[in-house]
Amino acid sequence: MRITDIIRRPLITEKSTGLRDERNVVAFEVHRDANKIDVKRAVEHHFKRKVAEVRIANMHGKTRRQGRHAGRRPDWKKAYVRLAEGEQPIEFFESV
Repeated sequence: MRITDIIRRPLITEKSTGLRDERNVVAFEVHRDANKIDVKRAVEHHFKRKVAEVRIANMHGKTRRQGRHAGRRPDWKKAYVRLAEGEQPIEFFESV
């Protein structure tokens, strides 16, 4: 697995926005096989920020229905990354 494939996308929700503002924590959807060390290296490589802590959560895919047919969304992995003290927060929507 390459370092560019580890971070899938940033998660921008009410919870993640609050964590970013209060505790300097950023949330990402990451590759299913990634571990804490991989996520730390990827964030430090892509965003040039020092990482203090990484927490990972496995999210289970929901069952969805379309009429009488039921399907299931895939499982995925979420990572909460706390940046080191004094680091600038990562801004995904920077104003121009």
